Amino acid sequence: MDTSVDSNSKKHNTPQTSVKISCPNCGNNTDFVEVADGVILSTHYVQNRDGSFSQDGDESQILGEIRFFCGECNTDLTQFHQYFLDMLF
Repeated sequence: MDTSVDSNSKKHNTPQTSVKISCPNCGNNTDFVEVADGVILSTHYVQNRDGSFSQDGDESQILGEIRFFCGECNTDLTQFHQYFLDMLF
């Protein structure tokens, strides 16, 4: 599978700094999904005086692979995951 990025009408196999990730299957360049396998989620709660609960915090631990997909057509874009992380602000 070949993926592409938008950059002044040029297509590259690896992202560069001023480019947007674009799905080669559907052209989506706005919606993406990160999927982690083998995740342990721990959520901490505090019980209030009235018996209700409030979330006090949470932690996660990823034990498996992390993949990156197009949010429109689910094409696997994992090769761009590191670029996604680098550009996450």
